[in-house]
Amino acid sequence: MFEEITASNLLKIDANCNKVLDSPYPVNPAGFVIHSAVHQVRADAQCVLHTHTRCGIAVSAQKAGLLPLSQQATFILGSLAYHDYEGVAMHEAEKPRLQADLGHANHLILRNHGLLTVGRTVADAFLSMYVLEAACQIQIAAQAGGELTRVPAEIVRDVAESVRVQTGGLGGAFVWPALLRKLDRIDPGYRN
Repeated sequence: MFEEITASNLLKIDANCNKVLDSPYPVNPAGFVIHSAVHQVRADAQCVLHTHTRCGIAVSAQKAGLLPLSQQATFILGSLAYHDYEGVAMHEAEKPRLQADLGHANHLILRNHGLLTVGRTVADAFLSMYVLEAACQIQIAAQAGGELTRVPAEIVRDVAESVRVQTGGLGGAFVWPALLRKLDRIDPGYRN
């Protein structure tokens, strides 16, 4: 179960999907294909996160994808790419298409599947995923209401440039220490 995951039960594997350290846990080949595809072509991607949340999948299933409906979406849209669904990602043949679709983006919506973010650090990838997931949650909530107001394209461009210039992207180092303190208060067992 996800709530049982700790640092000590994570698997360490090599570039060929072989365990580097002994572990009673199996390797998930589908997870390996997606993550290794990114690591093969993005030296800057020291951390790759991939989720299957309800709102993330809901947005991934929408033809228009992530819409410019919130400030959170404007943070993401300047570095967002899409990858079409090809079934369970267990085939090496999908890697080149996934790599090409991601390109230099830091956020990837896998159509009908979920979300993916990359970062120079765990903190950067986490903050990117947190904001992408928030943008998806806001979009699904907004779509349940009345007529939508989109952020104009020129503002989306300006925000993307501001994020790039001011922080070099969504800088996780800014919020990471506070998030770790919060986690320590909630359940310090994650450190095991």
